[in-house]
Formats: sequence, structure tokens, C-alpha cells
Amino acid sequence: MAAEMPGPDQERLSEEQLRAAYEQEMKRVRVEHVLLDNVVTIINLGMRRTGLMPGTEDERDLAQVQLAIESVRALLPQLEQVTPREVVSIREAISQLQLAFVQARGGIAAPGGAQTPAPGPAGPGEPGPGDPGSPGPGGPGTPGPAQRSGRLWVPGQ
Repeated sequence: MAAEMPGPDQERLSEEQLRAAYEQEMKRVRVEHVLLDNVVTIINLGMRRTGLMPGTEDERDLAQVQLAIESVRALLPQLEQVTPREVVSIREAISQLQLAFVQARGGIAAPGGAQTPAPGPAGPGEPGPGDPGSPGPGGPGTPGPAQRSGRLWVPGQ
């Protein structure tokens, strides 16, 4: 017995069901959830663009890392208002990304212990030491959870 091919009515029904499911999901989704998902994606992508994780060396793009850092920092005030518990993890992740940015530029000790020279004057579009885009206190050269594990960062883990 041969299987029947779906007719136009069956395809239409499937499309309508899909649309209804989408509408149900849109009713439940909140902007802060989408915002958090995007911030996590930006941080993960920024970390990849440092080229420091094994297998990402050819993806190094420090301008993209700087854009990721500044974008997340710009969103922090809104996140603090709507998701204050998650902001702690996001601040930790952005600090680790800032450290990785400096390390990728050659300014802090590599995880193996070898010291690299401190960066010279910042190039155009790159923050220098003490600039808003440079890492804050917290032990330069100390890898964070994402760097130690080699996995992507997820809030709350």
C-alpha cells in the first residue's frame, strides 16, 4: 500500500497549526527573555572572536570583540531593572570577555603562565589601559569559568 502524498488541504492545515503555535509562543515570550538570550549570544560570539579557544584561532576579530563588550555594557542598565539576579552572571561573563580581549591583544599572562608584554598605545577603536572597554579588577590572567571549561557561557551555570 503506497503512502498518500499530502494534499493542499493537509499542507494548509499544517501551516495553520504552525502559525497558531507561533502565536501561542509569542503570547508567552517576554522582551527580557529575548534580551537575555541575545546578550548571552553576544558574549559567546565575542569570546569566539578573541580566537583564544581551541579551534577558533582563525576567527580572531578584536573589533568584533570590542563591539560585543560595548553592546552588552550598554544593555546592562535595562537588564538591571528587569532581571537583577541574572546581571551578576552577565557582569562576570563580560569581565571574562574583557580579560580575554586584553589577552588576545597580548597584554596579560596566558593560561600557561607565560607573560606577554603589555600592550602599547591603543590602536584606533581599541580601548587602552584604564579606558572604559578595558577589564576591571579581578586578577588579570585568571581564567573564568567559560575559559576554564572551554564551553559556552550560559547564565546561572
